[in-house]
Amino acid sequence: MNTKTLTLIVIAALVLILGGCGCSSYNGLVTGDQGTKQAWSNVETNYQRRTDLYSSVIKTIEGSANFEKSTLKDVLAARASATQVRVDINDPATLAKFQAAQGQLQSSFGRLMAVAEAYPDLKTTRSFQDFQTQIEGTENRINIARKDYNASVQDYNLQVKRFPNNIFAGIFHFTEKPYYEADAGSDKVPDIQFNIK
Repeated sequence: MNTKTLTLIVIAALVLILGGCGCSSYNGLVTGDQGTKQAWSNVETNYQRRTDLYSSVIKTIEGSANFEKSTLKDVLAARASATQVRVDINDPATLAKFQAAQGQLQSSFGRLMAVAEAYPDLKTTRSFQDFQTQIEGTENRINIARKDYNASVQDYNLQVKRFPNNIFAGIFHFTEKPYYEADAGSDKVPDIQFNIK
């Protein structure tokens, strides 16, 4: 065998090896990307469940005579805002905007629930009691879905950052995805005061 043939064999072997690594890396990155999209879809599904539950209880509360309309209007506005935010999981700004809208909805709904405590007729209705049970379960589901999303993002980001995948990730334009982060101030212990007399 002459050196020219040997050189061609070595080049062909390198091309096959790099091509195989490239295909494997690309397929792994695509799988990771689709996994994070599916995990984010689960987060959105659980938020949609919460929004649907909020809508249901809002209708129950609206039917209650003499209920504070301004508090109800705040919740309706927050709900409208939260359902209009579209998230691109590759863009941390849209994820932060979504989190802020969901936090605003949860906060305004918390105020609504506090006001609802002053209405004993409302608290005893079956649909209101069912709502309280379902919302607790939904909040747990949301928390689990966010943790699953972050685990999926971690796996994907590791694929994007590790060598030699990082080379192929750069070639095929795969970039890191943002994590779902805690709301600002949630690391502080809440100041709870019981004014029982």
